[in-house]
Amino acid sequence: MSTSSESYEQSGRTQQKLRTRNELIAAARALIASGGASPTVEEAAAAASISRTTAYRYFPSQKALLAAAHPETETTSLLPADIGDDPEIRLAAAVKAFVQLVIETEHQQRTMLRLSLEPDTVPRELPLRKGRAIGWFEDALSPLVPQLTADGVRQLAVAVRSAVGIESLVWLTDVAGFSPDRVTELMTWSARAMLRQALTEGLPAAGDWRND
Repeated sequence: MSTSSESYEQSGRTQQKLRTRNELIAAARALIASGGASPTVEEAAAAASISRTTAYRYFPSQKALLAAAHPETETTSLLPADIGDDPEIRLAAAVKAFVQLVIETEHQQRTMLRLSLEPDTVPRELPLRKGRAIGWFEDALSPLVPQLTADGVRQLAVAVRSAVGIESLVWLTDVAGFSPDRVTELMTWSARAMLRQALTEGLPAAGDWRND
């Protein structure tokens, strides 16, 4: 079912409305990047020189605006075309590319992390919870499907994602005091260690995995 904001955007003068929507998103991203952790709809409207009433037609709530401002990508793979079939090389490349994306958009990522922790948030509503990275890691690990099965590859991709991303970056930078380069190095090392453990010792039993 379409929301009222979606219906408004799809009716009449769609190109102009798309520009207005993009201007509000750009303003929100600029405010986040400048240190305004969670700009309101009114603040984004003021920054974009758009009336408050108009802004609310596109984003009825702050949460809707911040979700739209989160960096999205339709990319299905983080790997170069000539990467080859070595799963460790593929996984390291995917992890490094993903961590770089997180670092480059750290302010937006932190804002989305805060939203994801709010008790009234439905997890699947937020871009951070759509599992893009798991799909990228599954792609990197795809040569292992004959050995680990598709379910096993997904399980390993989930495990890698648990150690790689904005959640880990916040702890490693804010608590451990690591630099971005050190964060990338450590996350890549962790991913490789998980892969090697899966290949030598196997994956956790399915029942234990679900219970954890």
